[in-house]
Amino acid sequence: MKLSIIIPTLNEARCIPQLLEELIPLAQKNCEIIFVDGGSEDGTAEMVEHAGFIIERAPHRGRAYQMNIGAVRATGTDLLFLHADTQLPYKADLLVKQALLKNSSSCWGYFNVRILGRPIMLRVVAYMMNLRTHLTNVATGDQAIFVKKATFIAVGCFPNQPLMEDIELSKRLRRISSPACIPSCVLTSGRRWETYGVWRTVFLMWRIRWKYWRGVPANQLVKIYQ
Repeated sequence: MKLSIIIPTLNEARCIPQLLEELIPLAQKNCEIIFVDGGSEDGTAEMVEHAGFIIERAPHRGRAYQMNIGAVRATGTDLLFLHADTQLPYKADLLVKQALLKNSSSCWGYFNVRILGRPIMLRVVAYMMNLRTHLTNVATGDQAIFVKKATFIAVGCFPNQPLMEDIELSKRLRRISSPACIPSCVLTSGRRWETYGVWRTVFLMWRIRWKYWRGVPANQLVKIYQ
């Protein structure tokens, strides 16, 4: 088993130095690290390139589109999709391997998540995210979804849509198997919640999910999200 970690980026110069430092031990353990940049204007791609990591420059931006490019480039048997503002737990590669081997019927999975930030309510938000995923088998990108590459290709990769690509991928994958859950938490930035307000962000995401469930196209929902 070989793990390829795919990271889409767009103007992430603020958090890239820490991320690069955290990924070095995984790279030294033969994990393949692939960054796919969507046209950053703050030097993100140059910082990654200077650090010696693989950097793909996507013709245009779009998280799903960028991650699909990385998946095509990847040589690993297993893929892990990581947001640039999210930190993997210690020995994440081993945890993924153990999760897929222990749950032999599972071809994909996710980590529990903890949100970093000052508001205490972020702990509640993270708890509800983890509970929702456990009950629905629908994971979010913040939870560092991992999947066998062959399965990822078989379900058609990420849908080419500007939003909710993680939800749609989960729905496709859960038709094949239930996900493996890794209790060790990834740590994701709470900057979105802190910037726009915890409750405002929570209600916004609920509103978007509800509309998506009702059939509103993602290209319309992205206007609400932005």
